[in-house]
Amino acid sequence: MELLARIPAVSLDTVRDEAPLIGLVLFFYIVVLRRRPPNPGRVVVGFVYVTIGLALFLIGLERALFPLGKTMAAQLTDPAFLGLAEGATAHWLDYGWIYAFAAAIGFGTTIAEPSLLAVAERAGAVSGGTIKPWGLRLAVAVGVSVGVGLGAIRIVIGLPLHYLIMGGYAIVIVQTIFSSRNTIPLAYDSGGVTTSTVTVPLVAALGLGLAANVPGRSPLIDGFGLIAFASVFPIIAVLGYAQLSSALEAAEKRRRRRARGTG
Repeated sequence: MELLARIPAVSLDTVRDEAPLIGLVLFFYIVVLRRRPPNPGRVVVGFVYVTIGLALFLIGLERALFPLGKTMAAQLTDPAFLGLAEGATAHWLDYGWIYAFAAAIGFGTTIAEPSLLAVAERAGAVSGGTIKPWGLRLAVAVGVSVGVGLGAIRIVIGLPLHYLIMGGYAIVIVQTIFSSRNTIPLAYDSGGVTTSTVTVPLVAALGLGLAANVPGRSPLIDGFGLIAFASVFPIIAVLGYAQLSSALEAAEKRRRRRARGTG
């Protein structure tokens, strides 16, 4: 009953948040284009669906995803789970399960990310099949997995966030110089689409829960930043995947030429 009582209030908040977008669209149609929006009935029904979906999604975040991330972080960092004696201080290597969980969460949420699925499908269609949607999704998921895992290590050790992020983007710059022009925009977009509806709630909750349960860490200072890792490392992964694919393709062409020459 409490859950059902929350739906109207959250739906009202969602409508209020959508109001600027609706007003902007109507302004451009009526004032700028001076046209009537096409299929107004379908548009209204679509906004109703969006409102209901967002309301249920926000309630799900509040009731399930955020508590899940915090609870898992608390349980995996519990001294009893780590096998520490009373009063003993944990070494950063003792938190191996939290690193594995962070990497797995990064991979799993990215594979399930609807925005990444949309980008991968469009990239495959536009490229005429040259870009494989599953290959792109796996490359991005591996990048997020590595990024979130390293971000969890950063929280436990207490490393400065800005140095690691600058180092990551320095790698991106070097890769960009040696990458094909066709893959650079897609790789950069792949870093953005990962920080969407599925990935952000769980990763943010994990970071806050981890910082709250590791001694000496502040949720405000150390809890945030995992999403930044989930943005930069997919770019590295996609550029690396494209460069590796190009190198393998070039090697295969050389092998075929040698085979024809000897034949």
